[in-house]
Amino acid sequence: MKKSWLIGLSAAAVVIAGLILGYTLLFTGSNDIKYYTQVDNTRLSQAGGQGAIDLSGNGGMDYSYTLASYDKNGNEKALTFGVPRELRESAFLCLTFRPGRGVMNWNEVQYDELPATVQTRYEAPED
Repeated sequence: MKKSWLIGLSAAAVVIAGLILGYTLLFTGSNDIKYYTQVDNTRLSQAGGQGAIDLSGNGGMDYSYTLASYDKNGNEKALTFGVPRELRESAFLCLTFRPGRGVMNWNEVQYDELPATVQTRYEAPED
């Protein structure tokens, strides 16, 4: 009797630890990765829009981009993210990517804010 009780308690502890770990990885941002990209409006597509319920995972945004993006080490990954409007052509963006969830947010950055390995992928803008 005591042995089965210990096995049940151990199994419950493993399940609880797994839930805590899963929550931490998916929702707290502890494993977020920064990617950098440049806006190319030829890669803009219309998502759901018009107030429709969005089942695409695009966060209810009207438009989406799929762009080649680079992490701080220069590793490339094609990322898709939603936007409420067309973005400024050739603007540089920093994307916050969360494994298992996708792009969580984005913000415009200047060329000189890009990591050096990412700057080699793009031409410096003319002043």
